[in-house]
Amino acid sequence: MAIPLSVVIFGASGDLTARKLIPALFHLFQKNRLPAEAQVIGVSRSEYSHDAFRDMMKKKVSEAIKAAGENWSDSKWDDFARKLFYVPTDASTNPGMMVLRDWLAQSENGPARRLYYASVSPELYPQIATHLGNLGMSQEDQGFRRLVIEKPFGHDLPTAKALNWVLQAHFREEQIYRIDHYLGKETVQNILIFRFANTMFEPLWNHQYIDHVQITVSEKVIIGSRGGYYNQFGVLRDMFQSHLLQVMAMVAMEAPARFTADKLRNEKMKVLDAVTIPPAAEADQYVAAGQYEGYLQEPGVPADSRTPTYAAIKLHVDNWRWRNVPFYLRSGKGLASRYSEVMIQFRCPPHLMFPLPPGEILQCNRLTLVLQPNEGIRLNIQTKVPDVEGTMLQPRDMAFDYRGAYPEKALPEAYERLLLDAMQGDAALFMRSDEIERAWEIMDPLIAASEATTSPQPTAYPVGSQGPKCADDLLATEGRTWQPLR
Repeated sequence: MAIPLSVVIFGASGDLTARKLIPALFHLFQKNRLPAEAQVIGVSRSEYSHDAFRDMMKKKVSEAIKAAGENWSDSKWDDFARKLFYVPTDASTNPGMMVLRDWLAQSENGPARRLYYASVSPELYPQIATHLGNLGMSQEDQGFRRLVIEKPFGHDLPTAKALNWVLQAHFREEQIYRIDHYLGKETVQNILIFRFANTMFEPLWNHQYIDHVQITVSEKVIIGSRGGYYNQFGVLRDMFQSHLLQVMAMVAMEAPARFTADKLRNEKMKVLDAVTIPPAAEADQYVAAGQYEGYLQEPGVPADSRTPTYAAIKLHVDNWRWRNVPFYLRSGKGLASRYSEVMIQFRCPPHLMFPLPPGEILQCNRLTLVLQPNEGIRLNIQTKVPDVEGTMLQPRDMAFDYRGAYPEKALPEAYERLLLDAMQGDAALFMRSDEIERAWEIMDPLIAASEATTSPQPTAYPVGSQGPKCADDLLATEGRTWQPLR
């Protein structure tokens, strides 16, 4: 008989649980990938019975699934709901955690495997980890104990180190799963497949043939009612320190000998370790910051806030493969579209025998890995325009898209993959403590430069635009331009 598996979600009455975690677990159940012996226990201070929690989740999950255009089955939910339980307690206190400990001991009635998921405010991570450790709930006997931590992983390098110290005081590093949902996206993982399961591009994947790399995460939404929370972090802490640096590492890394967690994370760490960190006095030359028009009027945002809602940065990976190849990373709210991509700009041919019309510049080859929403791969090449007179060049895309290639297979939600990996003990797509701390080492000087009172106020840009002019200037100084948002 299989050892019981308890998936414990702290902060179960919050938005993330209903919007992402329970739907992901429900999808795994429908695909027969949630272990039959699994039970899901929601934990928070709100007073719900088991049935009331199930009813609340049914309403919210059904709305989310129908809104996504997926089929809803009451009978499937009813089968899944039998695995849902709820423990009303304050797990941020020692007595409150004892209530959960006793409930689990009675429910599991012997050896068990446990996955703890901290879907709570970041300031509660140390408290929850400490109480789990003090009560012996992190100790492994005949079953594993794993702790999943959501970002943000600290506010800067000192706070990230302090958080890691607390976590590692009560859990071994291999028990800690720092989740970045961006790494769970199918198309982000496809970066590794594209690079290391195909031979044609690897000989070109270096400074001899690549001029620069652009990584873009564009969001159409504005902050709205989240102003008070968002203003504490801003786009550089929210997006760059985790999502964008992780994607950059996957683009730039060397091939690990095997696809295992430590070997993959070792290679990513080598990339981060090779990133050149500018001196504090020069950091403002490597970052451009903006605020969408109207941000300062959002609820909870101070009228003099310097928190950027848009940023672009320039980084260099100081190794043989990427010598003198700039990596440009950008992300922002209130932009023209919801769009994410990695664009590899190849160098132009060293000599072009074909004449170009006066004033026309050759568009060199571009490879674009589209991460969302129309996931796929585009290779931009030069073609001859059909005509019997002269030779006219025109760029055209060779394209692959997931929806067209796999019409019967919907792209899985990132949390499905990550929750399944955490249950199975595969930490390849989770971040290690040294990755977190190195990412903050890279970002701290750039964040400080963007928020310094001696620096200009972030440049305003209209909602629905391509972003602030200062981001264009960051590339223009070296004769480059951003690929337009689609």
